[in-house]
Amino acid sequence: MKKPFKIGILFSFTVLIAIHSFSQKKVSEFTIVYNYSVNSGGAQSTQTDQAANATNSIYIKGNMSRSDMTNALFASSTIYDAKSGTAVMLKEINGQKLLIRMSADNWQDRNKRYQGLKFTNTSETKTIADYKCQQAVVTTADGLTITVFYTKELVPENKDYDPQFKNLDGLPLEYELTRGKFQIKYSLASINLNPVPASKFDIPKSGYREMTYEESKKKAM
Repeated sequence: MKKPFKIGILFSFTVLIAIHSFSQKKVSEFTIVYNYSVNSGGAQSTQTDQAANATNSIYIKGNMSRSDMTNALFASSTIYDAKSGTAVMLKEINGQKLLIRMSADNWQDRNKRYQGLKFTNTSETKTIADYKCQQAVVTTADGLTITVFYTKELVPENKDYDPQFKNLDGLPLEYELTRGKFQIKYSLASINLNPVPASKFDIPKSGYREMTYEESKKKAM
């Protein structure tokens, strides 16, 4: 008489696993665009904050990722190869075009503040672009607080594309970086799950002045 009961439990458990698996989608290629805004917390800094506002476009294709930050004053791109751990940064400032190559050690050094971050979920949720999102918070060792709304419905296969979210169980759709009164907010503008052209990750062979990672650190770039 107990067998039907056990079979019923097993069936229900299997259905729950199937539903959970169905609700999660691992993505190896996608494009996500954020609106980037700055609030320095100062009453006299509104114009400066608005000038810093930008668009941040991120492209993922397998192990490769590219992040483009652009506004009216500057353009910056970072192309990262998660397989080798190396990266190339492209910058255009006041008409000057710079290329900075980073070894795996350079990349780790640049992102050391994000190593070992463990996000804590809060009770707050919201829906962004029809995706249910969970809020999570973490503070880095140097006092930067990261508050993120992320969805578990889309899980990047390449977890290394953004070091600050490497240990996040999903895709960030909105997040804020806060230190004191200074705040940077990334709000979702669009998300596209179509294939990304391989040409997005081509490194320019000319037109840029090369600078070492050590030189860029001295110039705080």
